[in-house]
Amino acid sequence: MISRDVGIIGYGSAAYDKKPRQTLFGYIAEACRNALAHAGVRKFEVNGLAVDAALGGDTAVSTAEYLGLSLSWAYKSTAAGAGPIMSVVNAVRALDAGVADYVICVGAGAQDIAAFKKRIAQFTHAVSDYLAPHGYGGPPGMHAIIQKKHMARYGTTREQLGRIAVDQRANASRNEAALLRKPLTLDDYLNAKLVAEPLRLFDCVMPCSGAEAVVIGALDRAGGKGVRLLSACERHNHPLGEIAPVCGGWEVFRDQLFEEAGYGPRDMHFMNCYDDFPIMAAMQIEDLGFCAKGEVGRFLEENRLTHDGSFPFNTGGGQLSCGQAGGASGLLGVVEAARQIRGEGGERQVAGATRGIVSGYGMISYGHGLSASAVILEKA
Repeated sequence: MISRDVGIIGYGSAAYDKKPRQTLFGYIAEACRNALAHAGVRKFEVNGLAVDAALGGDTAVSTAEYLGLSLSWAYKSTAAGAGPIMSVVNAVRALDAGVADYVICVGAGAQDIAAFKKRIAQFTHAVSDYLAPHGYGGPPGMHAIIQKKHMARYGTTREQLGRIAVDQRANASRNEAALLRKPLTLDDYLNAKLVAEPLRLFDCVMPCSGAEAVVIGALDRAGGKGVRLLSACERHNHPLGEIAPVCGGWEVFRDQLFEEAGYGPRDMHFMNCYDDFPIMAAMQIEDLGFCAKGEVGRFLEENRLTHDGSFPFNTGGGQLSCGQAGGASGLLGVVEAARQIRGEGGERQVAGATRGIVSGYGMISYGHGLSASAVILEKA
């Protein structure tokens, strides 16, 4: 157990937009304000801040200045989509160590399609020495290679992977905050516009603007609705030297993760994960032990991933239906997990949910080894 006394005591979001309606710092401020109100914590009580956003030359400290906070602990997230989970974990550790009283962990993005393409071009430039000469086509191209490798090695099919997109959309239909709520059928998924063989339109996340935030504090402040972190692990630059890997580090630490939590995969009431492409969600399912490696296709055939199904998965719709709001995407699963554990899921509430797992990944170089993270949460 990471801490018996400290955990998530509130959460909040800034509404997602297909086109930005305010600045990046506007989204950050909106989510932080909503999270503080939900937690019942006043702004002057906060002296810790963890930020995940494309701040350019700005830092967590300058963000605190914009928000009017005086800090004793500041943290700028690393490792792309794997980082925000560990930001929350490190914030809990900071409070447990006595270096902060209340911490806001916030992730945000303010981007339209043009801004998103510019940001991706920065990643492309970083890997141009070893990928561009071979026709590197950005994230869809790289993830298409990953999916083709998985399909060739394990016999995974597009029909099987389509269950992720279709069932997550069903969850999103009950989430007013999701940008994509129109029902999605398997035929819609299979016959959508081709992006990068074998990926089609509904395999690819939609960039958008928005923010997510959680407040970390003493659990006795949460009025019986606190969320405790039982265990957490991270792994970076794994596997070494492999381009377009079909594993990412979860398989390295999963036994430790569950052993420290005192539970196994079958004890999880739901799973939320970083899902910018269904193949990456599928890899997290199998590498975290919910099925054997290479058997995720059959697992997806045999389970319903809706909030009321046999394997509740990305219960708010995930990024594939909510949209990918920059650094908010790494916190999306944490916020939804806290909502479910507190029994505040509304029409998409998982019956009896008191425990779940959230995982993330980052592909900083868009090619070589991944960063992976995961945390197990439970009602305090």
